[in-house]
Amino acid sequence: MPVDLWRDREQHHHAAVDELTSDHLRRRQNGTPHPVIDFLFTYYRTSVGTVRRWHPGPGVLLENAHLTERRQWRHYRQATLYGRTGLIVDPDSVIARGGARLQRTREIVEATTSRPGATGCFGLHEWAMLYRTTRDEVRHGHVPLRLTHEQIDEVVRSSRLRCTHFDAFRFFTPPAEPRNENRLSRDVQAKFEQPACLHAGMDIYAHTAAMEAGAPGELLLDALRAAFSAREIDMRSSPYDLSQWGLAPIPVETPEGRAEFVAFQRRWVTRTQALRARYLEAMDRLDSLATSDADSGRRPLAPAHTG
Repeated sequence: MPVDLWRDREQHHHAAVDELTSDHLRRRQNGTPHPVIDFLFTYYRTSVGTVRRWHPGPGVLLENAHLTERRQWRHYRQATLYGRTGLIVDPDSVIARGGARLQRTREIVEATTSRPGATGCFGLHEWAMLYRTTRDEVRHGHVPLRLTHEQIDEVVRSSRLRCTHFDAFRFFTPPAEPRNENRLSRDVQAKFEQPACLHAGMDIYAHTAAMEAGAPGELLLDALRAAFSAREIDMRSSPYDLSQWGLAPIPVETPEGRAEFVAFQRRWVTRTQALRARYLEAMDRLDSLATSDADSGRRPLAPAHTG
């Protein structure tokens, strides 16, 4: 890729990430928490600086990049192609570092992609995390509730808990766990993940970030944009009062609120299935450009399911 072209793409990526994250960085500098957005950079443990680094993905020579600070970045090596010298992503380095995590996330994404979306959970995982708690036990203690604890408990008791995402289920209160229709654990995560789940879709951002230089920057940015959208819906459908952050509730305790939540889920399936396809394509490209298994001794990132 000519230097002018990749520099232009890099600058465009920087501008897009800055627009998306500037408010978060300003709040962090001021020590001001945000109950919605902070999650994307604390729970997922991916820094804005990491997201801001644009990568072309494997198989692309960045002309003259060896003369820039990029030469110090992980997973790049110098190469010359058609008389032009620069840096190129080293797929073997990415795979060696990612190892079992890349293999496992690929299996989860493939399994999720193969299923239809299930839209019957109504976002009640945040409610289950508050079931039969006191104010001192609330997860987001600095955020007021829009209902009483008694009302929250009644919504949980009168509803079917259908959570399919282990990393939400594991935060259920002990009394809420047996109320869930699915017995979830890390070992069976790939068996239950499905594309209408908000958190399964947000995880695409984390899965892409775990690829480091192996993931095209455009994919990481689009996955983060999607995660921003879903996280807002996630918390608006919770029992928390987010009015001081300018967010109106989606009252999933009502038929109208549940209809609004399901409508988002249906759009979410379309959006995230496209992201999953791009993620799997990026993984395929990473694997196809890596050294053969016989030469490297590594475990291939082969598809989990064939046929």
